Amino acid sequence: MKLRTHYVEKPWGRTELPPIFGGTDGRRIGEVWFEAPDGTELPLLAKYIFTSDRLSIQVHPDDREAHARGLQQGKNECWYILGAEPGATLGLGLERSLEPDALRQAALDGSIEELIDWKPVRPGDFFFVPAGTIHAIGGGISLLEFQQNVDVTYRLYDYGRPRELHVEDAVAVADTRPFEGEAPSGAVLLGGPHFTLIRARSSADAHRLSERQRWVMPLEGTASSGDEHGAPGECLLIEGGAPLETSAGGVVLVGAAGAL
Repeated sequence: MKLRTHYVEKPWGRTELPPIFGGTDGRRIGEVWFEAPDGTELPLLAKYIFTSDRLSIQVHPDDREAHARGLQQGKNECWYILGAEPGATLGLGLERSLEPDALRQAALDGSIEELIDWKPVRPGDFFFVPAGTIHAIGGGISLLEFQQNVDVTYRLYDYGRPRELHVEDAVAVADTRPFEGEAPSGAVLLGGPHFTLIRARSSADAHRLSERQRWVMPLEGTASSGDEHGAPGECLLIEGGAPLETSAGGVVLVGAAGAL
């Protein structure tokens, strides 16, 4: 089935989105979520993010920390960069290790902004953001996020915007060391453990997760399963064993729960 689009307003969002998403009626749309038409809660969430300003500096709990707080699961996520204005950056981890008390003080006095490892981005970049990683998406970026479907964010710092902070929870769950991630090579962007994401440029790539329920997000060209068709700006949910066809020369992200 084709998932329903849900537009989410954010203070750092945009009043103009790419034409495939239509108009915003003057609202600042920061996120476009893909949800089941009948309201069923899905285990994973695909969404577009459009920024005109930096998001808060934040962190998500892992499964253990989430369970201790009465939540069903933690939140691991990943980002596929679709567009970036010149000089656009995102923050991933700290430039140096901090003790929890030092992290707390930096969040309270705002100096944490200078401690974040800000990385330049360009279209096609991919970043895995494990739970516990301190992070922030900068302004002027369009990306597709794929994540565990749980709404839990602990804000450390929000540039003076009048939104709630969660400093104590954030300090408690944060990994206060520099982030050590690796750039993916080939079709497999992420191979688990909580979910897998493949960048399919051929039918062979698209069929690697064919026995599982799949989230299918065309970036270029189209994807289809039976009578259902998806184009850029849309997301299909395809059950295990159902066929998936992609258009020649297209690029499609295909995600599924679990490890490859």
